[in-house]
Amino acid sequence: MGNSASRNRLCRNKEIPTLITSSKLISSPVMVSAESSPETSSNGSTTPVHNGFRTPSITILHFNDVYNVEEQATEPKAGAARFKTALRSLADKDPLILFSGDILAPSIMSSFTKGEQMVPVMNQFGIHCAVFGNHDFDFGLERLVDVVERTHFPWLMSNVEDNETGCPLAGGILTHTMNWHGWKIGLVGLVEKEWLETLATINADEVTFTDYVDRGRELASSLKKEGCDYVIALTHMRTPNDIRLAENVEEIDLILGGHDHVYEELKVNGKTILKSGTDFREFSALTLTQQSKGVNVDIKKVVVDSAFEPDAELKEALSKYEEIVGKKMEEDLGSFSVDLDGRFSSIRTSETNLGNFVCDIMLASCNGDVALLNSGTLRSDRIHPKGEFKMRDLMTILPMLDPLLVLEVTGEKLLAALENGVSQYPKLEGRFPQVAGVQFVFDPNGEPGSRVVRDSVKIGDEYLDLTSTYRMVTKAYMKDGRDGYNMLVDCPILQDEEQCPMLSTAVQNHFTAIQSHLGKSRRNSIHRQSLVLLSRSCSKRSRWSLSRQESFHELEDLACKLAPKVEGRIVLATDEVLEELSMKRAMHSVSVIEEEDEPITPLSPKNKPNPLT
Repeated sequence: MGNSASRNRLCRNKEIPTLITSSKLISSPVMVSAESSPETSSNGSTTPVHNGFRTPSITILHFNDVYNVEEQATEPKAGAARFKTALRSLADKDPLILFSGDILAPSIMSSFTKGEQMVPVMNQFGIHCAVFGNHDFDFGLERLVDVVERTHFPWLMSNVEDNETGCPLAGGILTHTMNWHGWKIGLVGLVEKEWLETLATINADEVTFTDYVDRGRELASSLKKEGCDYVIALTHMRTPNDIRLAENVEEIDLILGGHDHVYEELKVNGKTILKSGTDFREFSALTLTQQSKGVNVDIKKVVVDSAFEPDAELKEALSKYEEIVGKKMEEDLGSFSVDLDGRFSSIRTSETNLGNFVCDIMLASCNGDVALLNSGTLRSDRIHPKGEFKMRDLMTILPMLDPLLVLEVTGEKLLAALENGVSQYPKLEGRFPQVAGVQFVFDPNGEPGSRVVRDSVKIGDEYLDLTSTYRMVTKAYMKDGRDGYNMLVDCPILQDEEQCPMLSTAVQNHFTAIQSHLGKSRRNSIHRQSLVLLSRSCSKRSRWSLSRQESFHELEDLACKLAPKVEGRIVLATDEVLEELSMKRAMHSVSVIEEEDEPITPLSPKNKPNPLT
């Protein structure tokens, strides 16, 4: 076999091995002489004989960001077993298989198994090297290290060091070299600080981040000095950061990225930057050919559709995990009369009906004034067709266990939170907000931090008062300052995680309340109240009007209509919008009559309406 080397810095904790053992490395085929017989490589194909010289071309297969092992209902059918067949269809090329992170989570199955089903997936794919993605940390560092130890290839983490051990985080390594058909390939794995700071399971002060440009230049230069013909950066970061890497590090020849769920090929500074899609739907087959003026990179996109049969061995290995969740996932929750838009391209750049639906439930379940949710919580990245809505759909949207809480925030803090939410627009960042109880206009041409039109922000029917305090329902994740929401860290907690439901539980409870109201399950007062609160929270009429003039039955009917819509909570600034806003504010400022809500009189047993009339 050919040589394959991985290296780490010397770890400060001597009990931690500084090198991944050779048994964990999948080596490339060695170049043999003409008199020798062909060798069999790690993926089972036969390596051609090349008279001791490197071949003119090599093939690389690349993929990233894969979550759901099950096949899809529509084309491309995808699924891990079919993906394996598609990879094997190119086995005669004896490809180098590289992965750019995110596989353990999030998914329905992973919420039950902590990503265990992905161990046979990765090992049967025959991956040769990978870089960590942010969601690989979703179940904690110990869980990730356990998975790393059971996979048959090295993981790179070249620019993040664990302060406790002095080693690359999570059992990763700094660099990896492979002799592949006579090509000496060097690999580095680089990540961005932005997602590192969003990890709920890692404290930022427990790791040391080195800028990917600085570390990439340092390690790539070293690899070239060691005789590497070609240096590849496996990355898990947004495209603008990949572009910055390509512009500033001459020693890196090719960037194979992840994190963005898109299929994208760019040419920057003479280097190819490639993102290979998501979720087992597609991958890239690259042919690297040595030419007189350098290495030419030819790329073919492979779509994993029903033309590929699922691999029987992997399908069998996954069947036991599918049985664990299968019955629960087919449970009917309700039926929507409209499509739900969960596409990242929509939900990370604009208000969506799915975001409104979830945030309305957050607001009602914790009785808040405002609900604020980072769009990265909503994970489905698809349109959910109208009709039956199953537990599988809910878990696809909300695969993570997200505890809710209620904070006391000033108007100033709330404004800062909204500013953070739109600060990275139009990037598909998870920090983009979905909201309830608040509406605002933002100008994407403004400087980040000054994009929200101050005079547009309304809480309910009232304009934002920077000195007033509000009950904000949000996630513990955001209270911890993740996704840039640092302004929430010091806000007092009015209701903690023990007093609030998990987000997915709150949504399930709402469906249960609807079933109760429709007579499909036993009715109780708690469910009735949840529907009434939701109706009040979502209604454009005053709470006085609702409490005085509507019966519980009518309120519940309003909440049971599963037809969420976009209604102007988050508005992109245009000349027309700004002109209309200016007129409204002018009318508000000259008004001499201020309506005051009458105190809400508790309903006595005498005048309490009959909920069944």
